[in-house]
Amino acid sequence: MTGRSRRTDPSVTGTQPEEADVLRDILRSPGYLKALALCALIGIPVSLAAFWFLVGLHELEHVLWADLPQALGWDTPPWWWPLPLLLVAGTVVGLVVTHLPGAGGHVPASGLHTGGASSAALPGVLLAAVASLPFGAVLGPEAPLIALGGGLALIFRDLARAPATPQSTVLLGAAGAAAAISAIFGNPLIAAVLLIEVAGVGGPQLFAVMVPALLSSGVGALVFTGLGRWTGLATGDLSLKLSVPFPRLDVADVLWAVVIAVALGVVLHPLLAGARAIAAYVAARPLVRTVLCALGAAACAALYALITGRSPAEVVSSGQAGLAGLAADPHAWGVGALLAVLLFKGAAYLLCLGSLRGGPVFPALFLGAVTGVLLAPLPGLGVVPGMAAGMAAAAATTLRLPVSSVVLVILLLGSSAMMPIVILAAVVAFVVTELLPPGPTVAK
Repeated sequence: MTGRSRRTDPSVTGTQPEEADVLRDILRSPGYLKALALCALIGIPVSLAAFWFLVGLHELEHVLWADLPQALGWDTPPWWWPLPLLLVAGTVVGLVVTHLPGAGGHVPASGLHTGGASSAALPGVLLAAVASLPFGAVLGPEAPLIALGGGLALIFRDLARAPATPQSTVLLGAAGAAAAISAIFGNPLIAAVLLIEVAGVGGPQLFAVMVPALLSSGVGALVFTGLGRWTGLATGDLSLKLSVPFPRLDVADVLWAVVIAVALGVVLHPLLAGARAIAAYVAARPLVRTVLCALGAAACAALYALITGRSPAEVVSSGQAGLAGLAADPHAWGVGALLAVLLFKGAAYLLCLGSLRGGPVFPALFLGAVTGVLLAPLPGLGVVPGMAAGMAAAAATTLRLPVSSVVLVILLLGSSAMMPIVILAAVVAFVVTELLPPGPTVAK
């Protein structure tokens, strides 16, 4: 262009300021800078709370599923063990939903959400999570952590007597959630990416939310890492220790990754639609029907134990420990056991998604990994590429967050060697899921 720059040409910019100018104005505003500083400070107490929350869940789960059965004379929990525990879970969650503000948090079948953080809802969210997760719900802790972080951030803002503006509510809620979620994923990057992708903002708003979320999650990760080393307490290890080296990818791996992604998208999509239908069914009579769904999930674990002779603990809970065991020794599972855990854990996952409280991420990763191991003998595939493609496809189908799914699986694998097929599987599964009929919706 001649005579005047593109920036000042009204035919190009019109009456709206350019996005760079909008972002610069946001970053220079005193209110935003104060909120940014508060986000950094909030990352410390939020990460402390998230650490002890996860430690408590981990320790209680170990007591219920390992220490108590051993104290009663069993090496592993007997087949009926899930029935009384999940009865307790269903009863408590049903009471929380019917009597406490916030209904115990979002229904897992509706996916992950960052909005709606509330200090009033926080007691119910924590109680429902403590009743669900250690007692055997086939769910992960990420959704309660998001609610915990967001709610605590707003509580600390009020205690500091900071201005309660709509902008500060959004920024502090996202920052608190990112600080808390970095505790379970063990990495501030995946926490920030996940929260940004869930929020679904773009342009200057993306940067306005990204900066405090990344800052708070980074501070939280520092505190969380230091606490873990100092106390020696475990919250669950997210990294996988694979029993075989990373192979060199070839054309067969790429082709099979596409097949796995399409298959998981087609299979998991109706499962998630069924979970939303169950959520609508439970909403009509929350107490009774939550208990029924919890007992249904327990029955799945009990039948798995009776049929296979293996522990019912392989079906219940998030699958985080099972995923690590599967990666360390995939050949310890026969084909029959792999098929059985896919069937029964998938059915229990469906029931828990629609009734109990938690997050959808880790069971989906486990089911995807099992699928990959089951299909690993296919010509030219192998265990590691199969697991990588399966986890990426299952995560993208369940979350509908392809970027977060890729980052999460690469983090789990601890290497970028499988990145091409992880990206391919996540994108293909996401597209397949979006092209299928959406199915029923559930109130968030």
